[in-house]
Amino acid sequence: MSKLKVAAVADLHVKEDRSVSYTELFSEISQAADVLVIAGDLTDLGKPVEAELLAADLKSCTVPVIAVLGNHDHQCDAAEEVSSILVKAGVHLLNGQTVEIDGVGFAGTKGFIGGFGRHMLGSFGETAIKAMVSESVDEAMRLENALRNTRAQRALVVLHYSPIAETVAGEPKEIYPFLGSSRLAETIDRFRVSAVVHGHAHKGTYEGQTPGGAPVFNVAAHIEKPTGRPYAILEL
Repeated sequence: MSKLKVAAVADLHVKEDRSVSYTELFSEISQAADVLVIAGDLTDLGKPVEAELLAADLKSCTVPVIAVLGNHDHQCDAAEEVSSILVKAGVHLLNGQTVEIDGVGFAGTKGFIGGFGRHMLGSFGETAIKAMVSESVDEAMRLENALRNTRAQRALVVLHYSPIAETVAGEPKEIYPFLGSSRLAETIDRFRVSAVVHGHAHKGTYEGQTPGGAPVFNVAAHIEKPTGRPYAILEL
């Protein structure tokens, strides 16, 4: 079985002022990999115009593109419009769905906050706290549904928020609860998963693993990677 080369990056934060163009990077990735995965924060403020600029840059990408939204993509309450623009540009945008490419199943959702291990936030107290926990559980359920629908022998989980504390190490510990949730790792470890990618933690750590042993990679563009480039290359 031949391996699929996946280029994975997150936190592009495309801005309205077009201060950075990703045309050359996407062209480079097209030569280096078989698939491009973008793990959230595609735009800086979730503006449709930012999504349009990203869609224009993606014209230089000649390999399939898979993505999930991040928290920044929700900032202007235009996530549906942003999503529509990216889907029309050919992006496989996952929100609890799965897509299979050359024998690899890609299962993705944004994820949410909540904290890790024994410090994970519980559903107790004020309505606002219960709503936060409910959102975290809902995201874990979306991921579970995606993984249940994955028929491929090899599976890559695509998230924005981290499922483990290990790959957010380097960020202030005070903000760990806002960088991800162990509920995601609990879901992942119920399935056979080849690897997990996420972003969000710009000052985090590149590599870790779930308690069940699934490799996890923080692919935020700001994180140093073995490639020496903003993207990681994973062979699945």
